[in-house]
Amino acid sequence: MKALRTPDSQFKNLPDYDFKPNYVTVGDGLRLHYVDTGPRDGRVVIMMHGEPSWSFLYRRMIKAVAAAGYRVIAPDLIGFGKSDKPTKTSDYSYTRHVCWMNEWFEQLDVSNSVLFCQDWGGLLGLRLVTKYPKRFAGVIAANTFLPTGDRDPGEAFTKWREFAKVVPEFPVGSIIDSATVSDLGEGVKDAYNAPYPDESYKAGARIFPALVPTSPHMDGAADNVEAWKVLSKWDKPFLTSFSDQDPITKDADKVFQKLIPGCKGQPHQIVKGGGHFLQEDVPAELSEIIVAFCESL
Repeated sequence: MKALRTPDSQFKNLPDYDFKPNYVTVGDGLRLHYVDTGPRDGRVVIMMHGEPSWSFLYRRMIKAVAAAGYRVIAPDLIGFGKSDKPTKTSDYSYTRHVCWMNEWFEQLDVSNSVLFCQDWGGLLGLRLVTKYPKRFAGVIAANTFLPTGDRDPGEAFTKWREFAKVVPEFPVGSIIDSATVSDLGEGVKDAYNAPYPDESYKAGARIFPALVPTSPHMDGAADNVEAWKVLSKWDKPFLTSFSDQDPITKDADKVFQKLIPGCKGQPHQIVKGGGHFLQEDVPAELSEIIVAFCESL
């Protein structure tokens, strides 16, 4: 598998992102990057990003939650951020990403963790939870879902998937900017573009929408059915904190609340003023939600 590694020079002077890099090797020699900050003896909060963002998305939340006394870990998925980027779209699959993240998580060797997941961070993070349930104390899901291919993904997602497939140049920064309520500004958009010096680095970012299971026969769908069997018995705290302006995942929070026992009695909320990438729009509110959730455990 041929993979590219973004030069470190691409990540100089990023706004609010001055974390020391950490790396592990997964798969066939791929280097996976993650942020790991805050007190080492603090409860672990894992923040998992989705498509086409990277751990930069969580920069303000990482600092706020770490300052509250928690150890915050935020990985970059393979193909994103400071992690290595296989060059062929055929190198990426749902199952392969699950395997890569399993390897990363096993090398972390953490327990009693809280997962905060959004977008593909849920499609992969919830698979971690169901494979290693004893290592998690709770989950916060925001603008995400765990698809089994038996539901219509909706018009907004279908248009997004087609756009990613045909657009000649995949405009990562502009995509994220268009899915927020606030205006990111050029500096932040540049930071989202930083992992990709040219189109050859974007195979993962471009193919991700096509990997979401939209039929029961697609890769990952059957495994997600099995994962839902675990979640249907999950009685540890499970909180939904979706935003009010995301057409992609609208009402998916209700599915979690209906099917997962751990959702009962939790202070679920719709966070106002947030788009799909609500970490950009309402980072302070989300940080407060995380800290309050952790304090309740």
